Amino acid sequence: MVISRRRKPDASVAVIDIGSNSVRLVVYQSMARSLVTLFNEKTLCGLGREVQSTGLLAADAVDKALTSLRRFRALIKVMKVGRVHAIATAACRDASNGPEFIANAERICGVDIEILSGPREAKLSALGVISGVHKPDGIVGDLGGGSLELIDVRGSRVRTGVTLPLGSLALQDASQKSPKRAERIVQTALADVGPLKAGRGRTFYAVGGTWRALARIHILQSDYPLHVMHGYSIPATEALSFARRLRRLAMANTLANIDSVAEARRPLLVYAALVLEYVIRVAQPATIVFSTFGVREGLLYEQLPAAERAKDGLICAAGNLNELLSRSALHANELIGWTDRFVRVAKLSETADDRRLRRAACLLSDIGWRAHPDYRGQQTLNLIINGNFGDVTHQGRAFLALAVYYRYAGFGEENEPPPQARAMVTPAMDQRARLLGAAFRVAHLISAARPGVLPATHFSKKDRKLTLVFEHRMVDLVADRVGSRFKQLARLVGCSGNIVRR
Repeated sequence: MVISRRRKPDASVAVIDIGSNSVRLVVYQSMARSLVTLFNEKTLCGLGREVQSTGLLAADAVDKALTSLRRFRALIKVMKVGRVHAIATAACRDASNGPEFIANAERICGVDIEILSGPREAKLSALGVISGVHKPDGIVGDLGGGSLELIDVRGSRVRTGVTLPLGSLALQDASQKSPKRAERIVQTALADVGPLKAGRGRTFYAVGGTWRALARIHILQSDYPLHVMHGYSIPATEALSFARRLRRLAMANTLANIDSVAEARRPLLVYAALVLEYVIRVAQPATIVFSTFGVREGLLYEQLPAAERAKDGLICAAGNLNELLSRSALHANELIGWTDRFVRVAKLSETADDRRLRRAACLLSDIGWRAHPDYRGQQTLNLIINGNFGDVTHQGRAFLALAVYYRYAGFGEENEPPPQARAMVTPAMDQRARLLGAAFRVAHLISAARPGVLPATHFSKKDRKLTLVFEHRMVDLVADRVGSRFKQLARLVGCSGNIVRR
């Protein structure tokens, strides 16, 4: 007798995002505080390129979008995605043939499509930034093909947002491809916008594909060592000069062959630069931060339970990598407690952000063990500094990567980390990373990354003598190599080191 068992629904979740410029499918591993992307594909369809002038979605764009949606539906079936969400933005809500297109799209996708209002789109963009930026404080601006959403964010608090018809395609259409006309439109539209008035001296979070294209150009032109888009930060004065320069180059048609930007997006760069320039002029922020977290991530973040939303996204991401790649996930959590005790006994100065980064580094400290011993430091540095997660600055990424690099590579002159990574942190942060790496070298040598060992070791300090005490049941783990590594750690905090068996 054969017993048929019903297959459990897959935990994965997908978002189909029908934007004014691109149509995209993103599949995530599961609904979680730190999202893990399984698949991400977009097609630049240009649905909104004629909405301002004709009131219609262009026929060829509609055909291209529906073809993409058929592929997305097939991919969702092949991947056995558990749950699918579908949203549409400015072009579909503004075009008179939008309802007809949405009806056809729903038949293809097999799910209802939520047509986002302007304020709803602004809110989801803000929630996306909240999910991917640690304690944001500033104005979120989401530049799509059809509209610009602006909304004020402080921590987890979101105010009411506004939407303006200043998307790149919309501006191109309304201005009849005249940058000078577009400038007048932008200048008038942004002159008296509520959220921008509150932006002075704060951060402006730039969301949207064309603004990310601007950031990519800036990264390449400035030889910035890290090509991770999320969290890329530019002083507002520098961003203003860059936007003006890029606008002049675009108007002179010298950006037509820039390889780092998709060909279909290149004509829109001038409009994205123009909007960014006037946003900076009006809001007068201190810093521009580019966010790859936006409406899609905000949509899923909104659906999480309050307790899950309150979790630290960086710690969750580090925890995911710990569970996936470390020899013992429990040992990494014990290492957090062990370094907590070390910091307390050694009386090290530590801010809340220092503590947060240290604990994330503990979770990441053993993820390179499968690599060849000669390359563990470099491979884990690359994995961490280029990791696909949010809630950490680029400087924070570099710190985490350096701490784990030092854990594997040690401190010899021949093992110095890449200068590009060290250039991203302050000398004080590099010193903290060395100290943490030295602590990891002691802890992993003592325990072989097995749980239950570190809780049986303790620290004490008297004057300038730092002592590591082993409980009786663990005394056989003491060896000369352990002693030499502990003395090296003690020297980094200005002490002599000693090991005691209890």
